[in-house]
Amino acid sequence: MSETDLNIDDVARLARLELTDDEKVTYAKQLEQVLGHMDKLNAVNIDGVEPMAHAFSLTNVLEADEAREPLSPEAALQNAPEQRDQQFVVPKVVEDA
Repeated sequence: MSETDLNIDDVARLARLELTDDEKVTYAKQLEQVLGHMDKLNAVNIDGVEPMAHAFSLTNVLEADEAREPLSPEAALQNAPEQRDQQFVVPKVVEDA
């Protein structure tokens, strides 16, 4: 895209931004660079490349959702810092009114 194709005043107006002259120069250069990268990406030949949602393959890392025997209360509480009557003891987080 050439500089004449980009009107930073129109872009700023559409974005509802009030830019100083220095900001217009800065942002116009940055936007030109971004659009230049987009032109490079558009020039890449992607014939035969299947569309994908991710750049690398993802597999489900979760365990299968199958019914199993539940933990015993003793096993569930074995690492609890504090327990009482087969229940976790936690600090009070809500103050009395």
